Amino acid sequence: MILHRISQYIDNENLFKKTDKILVALSGGADSVALLRLLTQLGYCCEAAHCNFHLRDAESDRDEAFVRQLCHEQGVTLHSTHFCTGEYAAEKHISIEMAARELRYEWFEKIKKESGAAVIAVAHHRDDSVETLLLNLIRGTGLNGLLGIRARNGDVVRPLLCINRREVLDYLNNIGQPYVTDSTNLQDEYTRNKIRLNLIPLMQEINPSVKESIMDTCSHLNDAALIYAHGIEEGKKRVLTEKGIAIDALQHEPAPAALLFEIVRPLGFNPAQTKDILASLAGQPGKQFQSKEWRIIKDREWLLIERRKGEDTIETPPFELEQELLDYTPEFVIPRHKEVACFDADKLKGALSIRLWQTGDIFVPFGMKGKKRVSDYMTDRKFSLAQKEQQWVLCSGEQIAWLIGERTDNRLRIDETTQRILIVRLRRV
Repeated sequence: MILHRISQYIDNENLFKKTDKILVALSGGADSVALLRLLTQLGYCCEAAHCNFHLRDAESDRDEAFVRQLCHEQGVTLHSTHFCTGEYAAEKHISIEMAARELRYEWFEKIKKESGAAVIAVAHHRDDSVETLLLNLIRGTGLNGLLGIRARNGDVVRPLLCINRREVLDYLNNIGQPYVTDSTNLQDEYTRNKIRLNLIPLMQEINPSVKESIMDTCSHLNDAALIYAHGIEEGKKRVLTEKGIAIDALQHEPAPAALLFEIVRPLGFNPAQTKDILASLAGQPGKQFQSKEWRIIKDREWLLIERRKGEDTIETPPFELEQELLDYTPEFVIPRHKEVACFDADKLKGALSIRLWQTGDIFVPFGMKGKKRVSDYMTDRKFSLAQKEQQWVLCSGEQIAWLIGERTDNRLRIDETTQRILIVRLRRV
């Protein structure tokens, strides 16, 4: 019996308890109506949430009226809201489907908290899971995209994944429960509908049990995914460091492309970018790859990973400089530490200031006589691109006195004519 199967599935998947309040996402369609009726028949305390997206003119209002009547008949508290979905989609530059999803789930979460519900129950069933797997396969996906729909995703639960669409309709017919039909579900308009109305029937001509076969494959893939996830975590330990991804270690992994994809995917990089990053490993240093919030820089031995700076970001140095002015004596020993700079104080001709180095900057490296571009100096010293971007300079007026933490300007060195010494110490914060 369907009630027993649903109850057993809820318990096996630990979706919620008998004492929990359940917020049911109720559109008025067959699936969500069946979900509400099944849960109330099983004795769960339910409230319903309905969104009017104003996308189908009179149909949208018809659905809302039907849901109100249903909840009144069943004694279920109803929460409802209205959205200007088209305007939201245009404002966010996203599809109507994505806009509706964002709006409803944000609102569901709000109502869940206000009502004291434990979870949000949505009415995806086994056929939806099959469609999702095929959709992901068509678009291109990693292993996780081939696992179908999960029974739980945070506070969102799916108690009907153990039954199919035919069983949903049979249940409603048996209890004499009407529902509304979204006309867009019968139109060959969206990708998912094309899969449902065209692709799956064609596959069923080849194998009438294709849905069951796909779900069996999903079950096997779920087990494989557990092993895969364990292998990925172990691989991350071997290749990830504080600096980034060690290129040599990555290239010696059994599946470098898969491991790289799983490392950079959470940072917003897509499969095509992952391929480009992998192809760059044999190339020259300096190539960059960017997602919305992160960038990856191909260095000599590393793939450096860092968060992108916004346009309005004001650079502040990750250090402080401490100054000490002394009279020079023959007993003074010049420190050789890179984080301490010593100058002939009387050779400093302008106020001291710090900034990031700029293209065209020139100085005379300590111990040398000729001028050198800062960019050439850093290249000779094999600075990574990230190191170059974070190289600060101490200036005396317009003249560079010190590549901070690296090298001072030879023209400001202490010599036999020096009378006063300025010591500048770098203290990182």
